[in-house]
Amino acid sequence: MSSSASEPVALRLIDREFLIACAPEEREGLLEAAGYLDRKMRELRANAKTPGFDRLAVLAAISVTHEYLGLRKQHSGADQSVTDGLAALRRKLEAALEPAPPRG
Repeated sequence: MSSSASEPVALRLIDREFLIACAPEEREGLLEAAGYLDRKMRELRANAKTPGFDRLAVLAAISVTHEYLGLRKQHSGADQSVTDGLAALRRKLEAALEPAPPRG
């Protein structure tokens, strides 16, 4: 969090409300994250045999973490591709800029 004063934000997950303190500039992102988590929990509740709140929260946390790690892995692979491509381009440029050998 930043140095701004924290203010409470009411978040609803399923049928429960939680007050969480956050900086004003983080409010929108926090509300968006809570909305995403609420949708995940509702989706899981529709398919769960025993839809207790705690169980839904854990299942949603695992699901969201799995998604996050998958995206992070994809992003890391894309970063490596860009790094490799830039290295290849640098080698080509260096080769093109090397002085031509004297002709004799």
